[in-house]
Amino acid sequence: MTPVRVRVLEADDMIEFGRRLAGRLRAGDLVVLDGPLGAGKTTLTRGLGAGLGVRGSVSSPTFVIARRHRAERHGPPLLHIDAYRLSADEVADLELDAEAADCVCVVEWGRDKVETWNPDRLEIVIDLDAEDPDGPRTITLAGYGARWSPDAMAELRELA
Repeated sequence: MTPVRVRVLEADDMIEFGRRLAGRLRAGDLVVLDGPLGAGKTTLTRGLGAGLGVRGSVSSPTFVIARRHRAERHGPPLLHIDAYRLSADEVADLELDAEAADCVCVVEWGRDKVETWNPDRLEIVIDLDAEDPDGPRTITLAGYGARWSPDAMAELRELA
C-alpha cells in the first residue's frame, strides 16, 4: 500500500492536519506515532483531540504514561499514550489495549510495542530536517489491515 505524505510548515498546520484527520477516525482505531524528539507528535495529537471534540487540553503524557480524554459530544474518547520510556513488555503489562477498544488510541513512540493490539492500525511518522529543526515537517501515513484499505487511504490522501 502506498503511504500518504503530507508536508506541514508550522505547528498550527500540524494541529489543523490533526483536526482534519480526526474526522476520518473512529472508536477502536489505533494510531502509532513515531519521529524524533520535538517533531510534533504531541502537537498532532492536540489537533486530533480538537477534531474529536475532547474535554480539556491535550498535553504529553510522558510522566503519567496515558491520559484518557472524554469527548464533549457523541464522538469517541481519545486515549493518548506515551511509550517513550517503556519496553514492549512494560507496555503489555499496563493492559491499555483493553481500554483502547472504545477509543481513538494514539500511542507516541509505539512502534514495535503495540502492533499486537490491533492488526488494523495507522502508523504516522513525522520527519524534520536535522539542519532546520524548527522548519517544515513531513508526515508519512501508512495503513495496515482491512480498516486502512486503499479506499480509506485515498480518503487520507485528500487531507494533504
